[in-house]
Amino acid sequence: MTGSHVLITDCDLPGDAAEQTLRAAGLRADRAPDTDADTLAALGAEAEALIVQWHRIDGPLMDRMPRLKMISRLGIGYDMIDVAAATERGIAVANTPSYCIEEVASHTIAMIMTQARGLPAYDAALRAGEWKPVAARPMAVRPSRTTVSVLGFGRIGSLVARGCRALGFHVLVADPYAPSEAILAAGCEPVTIEQAIAAADLLTLHVPLTDATRHLIDADSIATMKPGAVIVNTCRGPLIDEAALVAALHDGHVGAAALDVYEVEPLAPGAALREAPNVLLTPHAAWYSPQALEDLPVHAAENIVRFLAGEPVGAIVNPDHATARA
Repeated sequence: MTGSHVLITDCDLPGDAAEQTLRAAGLRADRAPDTDADTLAALGAEAEALIVQWHRIDGPLMDRMPRLKMISRLGIGYDMIDVAAATERGIAVANTPSYCIEEVASHTIAMIMTQARGLPAYDAALRAGEWKPVAARPMAVRPSRTTVSVLGFGRIGSLVARGCRALGFHVLVADPYAPSEAILAAGCEPVTIEQAIAAADLLTLHVPLTDATRHLIDADSIATMKPGAVIVNTCRGPLIDEAALVAALHDGHVGAAALDVYEVEPLAPGAALREAPNVLLTPHAAWYSPQALEDLPVHAAENIVRFLAGEPVGAIVNPDHATARA
């Protein structure tokens, strides 16, 4: 492993913790000055691993890096990497699934509770000179009479589900890959995705972005929701058809939304979401804490260190890569 080359294609995080971690393990580490395909191909000609944040890594680029064995994502989602192409070429893909679980879960629950208690509208009304405690918008709920539907029961979704259950909410969970026994053990009710959407007073999304989940929440699925239901998304922006959501917010079928992620980021100054009613917006910040910021580049680098040393890497998302390489 000593002397193996690792290329960081892109990274907007401060500091050089990833490079320090790699070099401490005896690896060579370079950061690309830009993400032009020719630049990356030239710098990555000898690379055995990549660290990637946002840049798209597809099959043609992988083919220009003949020694490539692993791609490690700076983050939980990995939709910017063509995982199928990597698997075909025997290249492992790993994410960093544990660096911000507490942060995203707590941000999600904060968004749920902010909308469940009508806090943005209360705040705006009070600042405008009103004193109307019974005029919450869109809702002021009693948790035991309120259904939170959680789509996805992974590390974050399961923590959100347990947190909402601890607050007294009736919690439905839809995850075809999660054992029903685990959902029931958390005090939640396993249901289908369609049932979860239709029954939700508050719907929160915690599923990976794939071709199957892109625009999971669209005009058709929104039409099945209860009038006035709230949608929360701290996962991936394209899970929601934003045009459909904006229309439903304006006509009142969706009572409110709380969003940390968007179809296009950063959210454009003229984006329709900015003018939609009853929307709470944060700038893809659910992951952030000083501790998470410290952990993220180190975790991404440690994936590579362990992989190139022949050690198990639990964060690999395409274990079938080994079959292709063999």
